[in-house]
Amino acid sequence: MRIIAGRAKGHQLKGPPGAGTRPTADKVRGAIFAMLESLLEEERTAAREGEEASPWEGQRVLDLYAGTGALGIEALSRGAGWADFVERNPAACRVIRDNLARTRLVPFGRVHCTAVRHFLSAAPPGEGYDLVLLDPPYGEPGLDDLLAALGTGAFLKEGGWLVAEHGRRQLLPTAVAGLTRVKARRYGDTDISIYSRRRVGQTAVATSGEGPGHE
Repeated sequence: MRIIAGRAKGHQLKGPPGAGTRPTADKVRGAIFAMLESLLEEERTAAREGEEASPWEGQRVLDLYAGTGALGIEALSRGAGWADFVERNPAACRVIRDNLARTRLVPFGRVHCTAVRHFLSAAPPGEGYDLVLLDPPYGEPGLDDLLAALGTGAFLKEGGWLVAEHGRRQLLPTAVAGLTRVKARRYGDTDISIYSRRRVGQTAVATSGEGPGHE
């Protein structure tokens, strides 16, 4: 595994501590961030901001079921301002810390070695997140409920994005609670669903929805 873009581009990441951790393949991670950057660029253009600024500047990221930390570290490498990593496996937590050190991004992230639902039962650190990355074990039960909690709670900001990586046999809703799916892709047995948390008064209709497709 390696970082694909940004200030840590090319840095090799330490792999998972055992068979229980399934890291996101470089190709899929690259596709996730290509879709996200397209959405962020659309948002920035709509807001008529300066073209020089990175679309990631100031973004706060929450990486749930973080595994090796590759998704959150990729966001930091591209310019996100902060990332919290949540992972319950102590060996995987050590891998995330090692990977932050390898990429020299330790000052911009924190590892929370605890269960995702326990972390979400507390108040969010800071003012909430612009992006939530959700990569649970395939077939994880209660994923719809977790999406609903993130769509209505204080962790994801209004107008923020949520990326869910899941097995193709685990169908997720097009809309749940405050979330609307705006993009979807399929890569082999992996599906990627990107949701937007609607702002107050925003309709539930996806503005740039795309159905799963093989690549």
